[in-house]
Amino acid sequence: MDYQKLVKDCSREIPSAQRQLYDHFAQTMLGVCFRYTKSVADAEDVLQDGFVKVFKNIDQYKQEGELGGWIRRIMVTTALNYLKKNARYRYDFSFENENLHPVTDDNPEIKMTGKELAGLIRQLPVGYQTIFNLHAIEGYTHVEIGKLLGINEGTSRSQYARARALLISWIKKNNEINFKTGAYAGK
Repeated sequence: MDYQKLVKDCSREIPSAQRQLYDHFAQTMLGVCFRYTKSVADAEDVLQDGFVKVFKNIDQYKQEGELGGWIRRIMVTTALNYLKKNARYRYDFSFENENLHPVTDDNPEIKMTGKELAGLIRQLPVGYQTIFNLHAIEGYTHVEIGKLLGINEGTSRSQYARARALLISWIKKNNEINFKTGAYAGK
C-alpha cells in the first residue's frame, strides 16, 4: 500500500482514500481502543472519534515513522480523553499516591493464553489498566504518562507497580487453580 499517496488523498478529503485508510487500520485500532474501555460500544465510540481526528489532522503527519504508529497515538490520546470525560469512568480514573500493594520483582511462570492475560488486564481498575497499557503495551515512559494524564511520574510508577502486583497475584491464583485441577491454559 502506498501510504504517501493515501495520506495525500486523505488530506484532499477524497472519500475513497479515507475509506481505504479506515478499512486498513480500523480493526487494529479498535483493539487499541478496547484496551482502555470496558465495552466494545465504548471502544467503537473512541475509534470513531479517533478517526475523525485522524482525518482532521492528516496534514500533520510528516511521513516520518509509521503511519500506523501516528494513528495509534491519536487513538490512545482519544481513549484517555474519553475516560476523563465519561462519567462512567471518571470515578475509577483517579490516582492516589498512597501505597496499597507492596512492589514486587516476582515474575511468575505464566500458564495462560494471551487472550486470558488480556482478560485479566481488562479486570484491573480503570486507572491501573490505563497506566499498565500505556507503559507495558504502548511503551510510554512514566514521564510521558505523567504528562498525558496530568500526574507526577512517581504516581505513574506506583500505579504501574500496583497493577503489575495485582496481575501477578491473579496469575499465581490462576496457576494454582489450574495445577489443582490438572488443566493448564494453552494446552
